[in-house]
Amino acid sequence: MIKKIKLRTVLIGGCITLFFALLIGRVFWLQVIDNDFWKEQALSKWSRTQDLPASRGTILDRDGDILAMDAPAFTVVVNPAVIQANGLENEVVKGLHEILGKDEDKLREMVQSKDKKGEYLKGVEVRNEGWKIDKEKMEEVKAFSESLNDKLKAAGKVPDSGIGFQREQKRFYPKETLAAHMLGYTDRQGKGIGGIEQYYDEMLKGTDGFASYKSDKKGVKLPSEDELYQPAINGKNLVLTTDDTIQYYIEEAMRDTYNQYKPISMTVIAADPNTMEILGMANMPTFDPNTYSKWNQKNFNNHAVRSIYEPGSTFKIVTLASAVQEKLFNPGAIYQSGSIRAGGRTHRDINSVGWGPITYLEGVKKSSNVAFVKLGYEMLGKERFTNYIREFGFTQKTEIDLPGEILGSVNMTYDSDISTMTYGYAVSVTPIQQIAAISAVANGGKLMKPHMVKQIEDPNTGKVEKIEPEVVRQVISPEAARETGTYLEQVVADQLNGTGKLAYIDGYRVAGKTGTAIKSGGGYKDRSKQVVSFIGYAPVENPKIAVLVIIDEPNVEKGGGTLAAPIFKEIVSKTLNYWGVPKSNAKQDKEKTKSGTTLTDSLKAPDFTGLKLSEVKAKLLKDGVAFETLGNGNTVKEQYPPANAIISAGQRIYLLTEDSPTMKIPNLEGESLRDAMEVLTLMKVKVNVQGEGYVVSQLEAKENGQRIVQLTLKSAQELITGNSSSDETSSVGSENANGEETGGKDSEGTADNDAEATDQGQGNTEGE
Repeated sequence: MIKKIKLRTVLIGGCITLFFALLIGRVFWLQVIDNDFWKEQALSKWSRTQDLPASRGTILDRDGDILAMDAPAFTVVVNPAVIQANGLENEVVKGLHEILGKDEDKLREMVQSKDKKGEYLKGVEVRNEGWKIDKEKMEEVKAFSESLNDKLKAAGKVPDSGIGFQREQKRFYPKETLAAHMLGYTDRQGKGIGGIEQYYDEMLKGTDGFASYKSDKKGVKLPSEDELYQPAINGKNLVLTTDDTIQYYIEEAMRDTYNQYKPISMTVIAADPNTMEILGMANMPTFDPNTYSKWNQKNFNNHAVRSIYEPGSTFKIVTLASAVQEKLFNPGAIYQSGSIRAGGRTHRDINSVGWGPITYLEGVKKSSNVAFVKLGYEMLGKERFTNYIREFGFTQKTEIDLPGEILGSVNMTYDSDISTMTYGYAVSVTPIQQIAAISAVANGGKLMKPHMVKQIEDPNTGKVEKIEPEVVRQVISPEAARETGTYLEQVVADQLNGTGKLAYIDGYRVAGKTGTAIKSGGGYKDRSKQVVSFIGYAPVENPKIAVLVIIDEPNVEKGGGTLAAPIFKEIVSKTLNYWGVPKSNAKQDKEKTKSGTTLTDSLKAPDFTGLKLSEVKAKLLKDGVAFETLGNGNTVKEQYPPANAIISAGQRIYLLTEDSPTMKIPNLEGESLRDAMEVLTLMKVKVNVQGEGYVVSQLEAKENGQRIVQLTLKSAQELITGNSSSDETSSVGSENANGEETGGKDSEGTADNDAEATDQGQGNTEGE
């Protein structure tokens, strides 16, 4: 008996000893041998890492108005375990479908989601329709969730609908479609797409931070020496050169034309020509960056930097400025308009007859192709002309701070291309290149680098970096730039002959040029496919704003002077008024010379009688006034309108320099009957009149040894009607009846030559 007890005691003691040995061995294994593994497991349970997202930088206009900012957003989260437990599947699916627009089948999959163990999940984000929704939409979902809770509470159940929210941030554009192409947008991952958002993405997004700490099983933070904290570095704020008020003027001015004439697209750029700060930039069709996924992707293209066009007559500014710089442009010199053979091809004006012998100044105002071929091809020559094209920046990108800028193309291989390029063909340019070039004329000859950002503000340090204007090079002299401006002013100021007369702004001196280009598809035959444009600046004496307007394929056959010039006028007139820029007349009243001979201060003609013709010409050119010299003398003997007479904008002054019955009778086309009669009376010429209104033709004859001029007149309405029908189709690749250029390039930028601008098409394929 005692033996059995001892044996049992030994057995039990051995088992206990073995158990403790195994236990100690296991503890030793876990604590020593497998220490690293279990330590890592423990840390994973205790350690917590919290992301600290950086705020994306705010984008503001030049006056501090917010254009883009981070705003609170909410992501809808469903709890399948709760929804299934409470039997709410059908109601949740139907309700979220109605509010968010999420497909019902996909919603049903979400609320039925299970893990690998076959258990319902406790949290599923409703993407993409319920991802980062705004507060207004969140409130709708919240109200729906509360209605389900009320229903559960009434049934005696726990009021939990299984619908919750995760607080986040999203990009918000408070002005909606305003400046959409300039700004771009951010995708759902917060990456900048297009515009400023893309170009400055790295600077705007900042750097996310994090916090690493230990916690208990309930997630409560524990004191620890291992705690790590890396604060977020918020993105930098950008202050743009853009003014949202001017941007509004631009888009409002574009909207009516876009809706009425249904073009493929419209593009407008406004810039300060002195700094090349972009004051506004818009395209139509446009989009709302807040809801970018709902818009057609074609609407996102920023044509200002990503499309090229054959500029047509607006490119004549380069030819004119170059000729003025080389002192080759004589406004009073006479040439034969109509057609000219140059570079192996024939170039024509609106028709092969043209306007007969006219001055080069008249040629500028009427946008005569022949005048510009003579200036660019014959006078400047290939080498000088092509060098100026390079100097004005048409062979390089502007390097504006917007993504996707492309480079236009310039065909300078063949003489036929060079001669055609003088009036805007065989060359394709981007709108941003054009506005930079016209600004060089406006600002005194400096080609400036265009830019979108005025200053960069770092919210983390308070440091502010200002972006200074950058001069690329001096293209022409300040004197040549001012002189060119006076000629371009007459394109607008001459209300009878100027192709840009609809851009005229009462009280301000405006310089500009129209353009109308038929796209090259089908050999420039389809006149329904046009690109019409206007480019200019104001005020001429102290330019504040330059604007380019481009309309791609309007549904009517009207030119840039008819469609684009009024848009320019609306934008510029509102902007100058918004800035409080004094009108040219008011300013000159204060600066009136002692002799009282300033022409535009009171809209009265000064007294030029007895003055040297060279001095009078210089003054009139400086003041941007149209004039014509009668006779070959060197001194002004008589003038019309007479001294102190009230004159209208664009009215021509006639300077009589000799008293001879053989003086050549000037071309009076476009003059009123009164003005024509006064001029001919000064010249002692007898007049016969047929019709009323404005002179449309004149015929000189003799009767009993005395010269007689037969004048045929038409009313203003008859002139407009006649212009739109009789001459419009007379010549492709030159000017329509309003003096606006035709012939052009497709929006994809395919270059072609104008077959109808050559003799029977010879040499047309030479430069293709």
